[in-house]
Amino acid sequence: MRRTVLRAVSGVLAALAAGGPALAADPAGLWLTETGSSRVKVTPCGGGYCGTIVSAPGKALDAKNPDPALRGRSVVGVQILNAPQADGSGYSGSLYNPNDGKTYSGALRLTGPNALEVSGCVMSVFCKRQTWTRVN
Repeated sequence: MRRTVLRAVSGVLAALAAGGPALAADPAGLWLTETGSSRVKVTPCGGGYCGTIVSAPGKALDAKNPDPALRGRSVVGVQILNAPQADGSGYSGSLYNPNDGKTYSGALRLTGPNALEVSGCVMSVFCKRQTWTRVN
């Protein structure tokens, strides 16, 4: 009897291990950026996730936006993350950086229950990463 139970458990574990990559964990929530100065709300959108700045220090204008008409707006309320594609370990898409006004190919993935790694890349070669901390 004991061997039968052990075989059944071993079989289930082997099936789970061979089942392919797990779906990415849910990154929805409120996140504090690595500098600790801004908060970004990540919400489901489409088949992935979007992130919008909900608080930033001071006036925090979108002064480097490539569209001159948008340079006077506050960055609060600006969607900076659009990651519609699940890629096994996280989600990929684009990331807008209001500090330089540029949009990069981006990705996000949970590295722990309260840690979100956000990366932006130029030509998929030069990448920068930040780890954001869950607020809620």
